[in-house]
Amino acid sequence: MFTSCKLFCLGALTILLCALPALAQTPPTPSRESATPDQAQLLKSAETFVRNLFTLGPEYKVSLGPLGPSPAANFYKLPLNVTREQQTQSGIAYISEDGKTFIQGAMFDISVDPFAENRSKLHIEGNPSKGPADARVTLVEFVDFECPDCRELHSNMKLIETHYPKIRVVVEDFPLAKHPWAETASIGARCAFMQSPQAYWKFNDFIFDGQDLISPENVWQKLNTLAIQAGLDADSFKACMTSTEAKSAVDANQANGIALSVVNTPTVFINGRMVVGGDTATLERFIDFELNLHTK
Repeated sequence: MFTSCKLFCLGALTILLCALPALAQTPPTPSRESATPDQAQLLKSAETFVRNLFTLGPEYKVSLGPLGPSPAANFYKLPLNVTREQQTQSGIAYISEDGKTFIQGAMFDISVDPFAENRSKLHIEGNPSKGPADARVTLVEFVDFECPDCRELHSNMKLIETHYPKIRVVVEDFPLAKHPWAETASIGARCAFMQSPQAYWKFNDFIFDGQDLISPENVWQKLNTLAIQAGLDADSFKACMTSTEAKSAVDANQANGIALSVVNTPTVFINGRMVVGGDTATLERFIDFELNLHTK
């Protein structure tokens, strides 16, 4: 389900579906349910225009709508889904009520903080965190333990945390379906957190440090060994791994990521600003900006 746009986005379509901040991968929504006759005609015209603009032939299924309110008067927010070979990509465009103007890209109300909505959606409490609760900068990571780029971010974060000791770091699980043992590892990490928030960080380190040694066949054994090395009670850890509580917490984190348009890992939010990838220079630039912003 959680795959890259590279699967089938081609040419200009990539710009529309891969570059939008509101991008998410979700099942197609009904395009014309509850639409008025005028809105239904608008959606029909919009589909014809989108197909022509991005050369989407009959092999592509295009689903537009339902129309919603936008930040600008006289415009509708237009969700769109493009499906090919059972893979769906979603994005947001805007269309004028008279059907004469189609806007590709993000639209913002400049009277409000553009990142406030992201911050309101992020699940800070109840997830592993370190750093002061009243930190001026909170960095939330959506991670997949099987993801090589997440391992790189994990290494980079040690340098960032040393450089910025007063930021708050929060981790949310986002195991990708293409990684066969990632969800099990996320459940194990959640079990470690539930038993000992302090031991969680050792467990987190152990998984990433041993990422190349873990496989779908040995993940259960490896996680139980790592739990003992992290100082956790082995019997309690095993019982947790087979319970529904830890998996429900991982599922909740994943749902939170989807609500925030997370598609790939690692994805980081710095005071609500989305950064895809774990490049140290980029993360530090965002942190510096937020620190300077909140010292004025």
